[in-house]
Amino acid sequence: MDKKKVMVVDDEQDFLRIVKLNLESAGEYEVLTLSNTKNIVAEVNRFKPDVLLLDLLMPSVGGMEVCEMLNADPVGKRTSIIIVSALEKDKDKLNAYKLGVVDYMVKPVDRKELINKIEMAVRFK
Repeated sequence: MDKKKVMVVDDEQDFLRIVKLNLESAGEYEVLTLSNTKNIVAEVNRFKPDVLLLDLLMPSVGGMEVCEMLNADPVGKRTSIIIVSALEKDKDKLNAYKLGVVDYMVKPVDRKELINKIEMAVRFK
């Protein structure tokens, strides 16, 4: 069985390490972590993730802008996006859903919930 590809984009190194460890220990995921959104469209085209876990508040290019960029890209628009943010703002959630994200999670994230949401996003694709 092929592993599901998950790309995690967050500027917090600890979050990247924890998510990568949790997903890889489940045995069903190939995980690529990025600490910035530089060249995000090229990275998505190269890795072709099933699911992208994306932080909203990033230096340089923020999560909403990344969603817009990926919506304009043939590979990017086929990628299921889950926003993972430290903040829970209704306005951000609404805007994210308008841009086509499949879910919105607030940090800290529970391992079981994260895996469930990833599995749902893979089926959504």
